[in-house]
Amino acid sequence: MAERDDDVSRAQTAHMLQEIAERTSHILKEFGQKNLEQSMSAAVKDELGIAHAYMDMYSRVLMDPSSFAAASVNYWIDAARLWQSAWMKMLGHETAPVAVPAKGDARFKDQDWSGNFVFDYIKQSYLIAARHLQDAVAGVEGLPEDSQKKIAFFTRQYVDALAPSNFAATNPQVLRETMASGGQNLLKGLNNLLADIEKGEGQLRISMTDESAFQLGRNVATTPGKVVHQNALMQLIQYQPSTSQVYRRPLLIIPPWINKYYILDLREKNSFIKWAVDQGHTVFVVSWVNPDQALAEKTFADYLTEGALEAMQAALKATGEDKLNVIGYCLGGTLLGSALAWLAAKGDERVACATFFVSLLDFSQPGELGVFIDEAQVQNLERRMNERGYLEGSEMASTFNLLRANDLVWSFVINNYLMGKDPFPFDLLYWNSDATRMPAKMHSFYLRNMYLKNLLGVPGAIELAGVPIDLSKVKVPAYFISTVEDHIAPWKSTYLGARYLGGPLRFVLGGSGHIAGIVNPPAAKKYHYWTSESLAPTPEAWLQGATQHPGSWWEDWQRWMDQQNGGDKVPARIPSNAIEDAPGSYVLQRLAKPSR
Repeated sequence: MAERDDDVSRAQTAHMLQEIAERTSHILKEFGQKNLEQSMSAAVKDELGIAHAYMDMYSRVLMDPSSFAAASVNYWIDAARLWQSAWMKMLGHETAPVAVPAKGDARFKDQDWSGNFVFDYIKQSYLIAARHLQDAVAGVEGLPEDSQKKIAFFTRQYVDALAPSNFAATNPQVLRETMASGGQNLLKGLNNLLADIEKGEGQLRISMTDESAFQLGRNVATTPGKVVHQNALMQLIQYQPSTSQVYRRPLLIIPPWINKYYILDLREKNSFIKWAVDQGHTVFVVSWVNPDQALAEKTFADYLTEGALEAMQAALKATGEDKLNVIGYCLGGTLLGSALAWLAAKGDERVACATFFVSLLDFSQPGELGVFIDEAQVQNLERRMNERGYLEGSEMASTFNLLRANDLVWSFVINNYLMGKDPFPFDLLYWNSDATRMPAKMHSFYLRNMYLKNLLGVPGAIELAGVPIDLSKVKVPAYFISTVEDHIAPWKSTYLGARYLGGPLRFVLGGSGHIAGIVNPPAAKKYHYWTSESLAPTPEAWLQGATQHPGSWWEDWQRWMDQQNGGDKVPARIPSNAIEDAPGSYVLQRLAKPSR
């Protein structure tokens, strides 16, 4: 029996090695030279300005070697303390750790990181070195702000990459799995790695979830509805009512065009769209097209007129109303702010109230995303976009993933490539892998005028479709929800932008981050939120005077919406003149096919 099991194991290993060899040969033949040339070109050009920033830092260090010497001494003191603590622990004495992981650091949750002498020493050695390295680069004085931010960010990336948890020989969980499986986990992991390179057409595109486990319209994006309008840029979906009476004013949602709209309609239990329908709203949502080279000349103004404004008009026509309420999510909120200013300049009062989900109107403090946006990088990005007519969504998604590399990169490297496991089916990560492209002309305008020049808040500095944009002329009531851990739209920046508007404003701060803090249904009983009845001059002063509440901000928003709608309801409206069933055909356009 044992011999038969061994034969089976050897046969499986041989088959896997053959498959790995075939995949490797194919990848090297088809993509190797192309990617080598691209990598060498990028390294020579230093497109991200990393080499320039570090050379600037080295020159400052050489001008003041005493600070570097002091940092080295402090490191060796902590290293000596760890050595002493390790000896005491080995001799059976209880000692307090010299270094402990930060709260919420999941890399060292395995019990062997604390219970095993060797792994505890490796862990603490890494934490000490990481802390001193980051403190050393942060302590260099006289650096330009841009260089300082780049050095801090990319030093953190370096430190995260070298964590002992990322290597088979120093990760206790991986070692146990390797012993138990006879190394099959590493072979399976190598196969997974090659499959992800194939999926990315020569670039590593890490699988974060089992993409085959989800199908739009079957187990995600399932709220019943109809596509009732479409043009080259978007489809407009109207959802079936679930109540006999609905608010008179329809509710239009404008999501960001960098992602698919169904982040707000993942599953029934966490769908904001389904929840809003159940509250009695007639919900419409914009489903943006996944643009190709044919739409390269589409501008930000086109997204305003053919996207936001046309969707508003179509929703009003479908319901027979003259006013509606609008939500903008992230980049969709930036577009909504522009649309409101455009309408205000025209004297158009079709929007009754506006809600902004984690939306930037002020870009003076873009957070760590600013590391990737300066004049040189925008020029390089424009060159690449102009060659093909668009920015690949996967490129922007990779940038976002780096902002939380331990959660969105290295955890999957360990699971997929070291443990040899398939990623777990997770609807949110399926959506995260379903990014969309952006037309070259539109995205260039957005980066230059918003991020680089921060002109949206300057009255008249930006003109869209022949109209100067002035946010201070927007008088409609507005609700801003931001999240305290947001790395993409930092809440202090969204607070500054909210104050540009000229009408009544309610600012609310939710728990968690850019996605989890928004997709937070009341039934989940997760996180918390802060509110204040006054609008302080600074975000810090606002938070100091705010009150914390348990649970989801959704219910606070609904109470605010009740005040705006005034309880005026009409018989439920059934979508008519349907083009096709929700979720529609635009949302089905994916960047790449799943590899397995």
